[in-house]
Amino acid sequence: MKEAARQARTESRIVGFVPTMGALHAGHLSLVARAKRDCDPVIASIFVNPKQFGPQEDFTKYPRTLEKDAEKFAAAGVRALFLPEAPEMYPMGFATYVSVEGLSERLEGRTRPGHFRGVTTVVLKLLEIVQPHFAYFGRKDAQQAKLISTMARDLNLDTEIILGPIVRESDGLAMSSRNAYLTSEERIAATVLHRALAAAREELAAGERDAARLQSSIRRVLDAEPLMKIDYAEVVDVDSFEPVARVTSSSYILLAAYLGKTRLIDNMFMELRDGSADFTFHL
Repeated sequence: MKEAARQARTESRIVGFVPTMGALHAGHLSLVARAKRDCDPVIASIFVNPKQFGPQEDFTKYPRTLEKDAEKFAAAGVRALFLPEAPEMYPMGFATYVSVEGLSERLEGRTRPGHFRGVTTVVLKLLEIVQPHFAYFGRKDAQQAKLISTMARDLNLDTEIILGPIVRESDGLAMSSRNAYLTSEERIAATVLHRALAAAREELAAGERDAARLQSSIRRVLDAEPLMKIDYAEVVDVDSFEPVARVTSSSYILLAAYLGKTRLIDNMFMELRDGSADFTFHL
């Protein structure tokens, strides 16, 4: 993989990279499509990273559909598919980890201790191996996207991080490989996440800026679904991911909840328009 990347750079080609854990859906393929507009070649990877799963999480059950994924990547125009094995990525005696301090401990990091250390470590390793000019990640896990962007900046990586929008099902549910875990009843109930964000968007569009009132409205929608157990519903600053009292600058609403044993996340990005007090809502 390193040799192929070096060769592409020697030929002055722009290398794009889409890292995944497989079980592909349209969200992954939208990142490939974006990469193809910017780059040639586009390289993808599939690696279910054991370092980002906790002891009680779903590493062994995480969906693995390698043959179908390879076909989808080939049809989408991916030039090379990197498929490392865990012993290659983490050889005996592996002892070096990367952590973005502060941000790694909030929200998802609070619920899943050590998760983000595993994410940033594997992403840095993949970027060092593939050596892309651009790497493409989705915004569905907004905190992860911020962590990766911060790591790339802080460590002066020779890769620009490009973030793509959330891709949703026709009923609003954010696409996720973990949606496959949901029963038919849970799958219907899962749309409440999108409905809660849409309700917050309506209030914001009507002028509401108080974060506590927005959170109360979101929780009322979520609590009305008996199968849903809320982990968190937070309004946070887009850079620090610290809670805000009022929405007066670009912010996120972040949701995490359980449906049975399946944990789902979703978010809405509220982008302050230049030179105005109005927001563009990315849902």
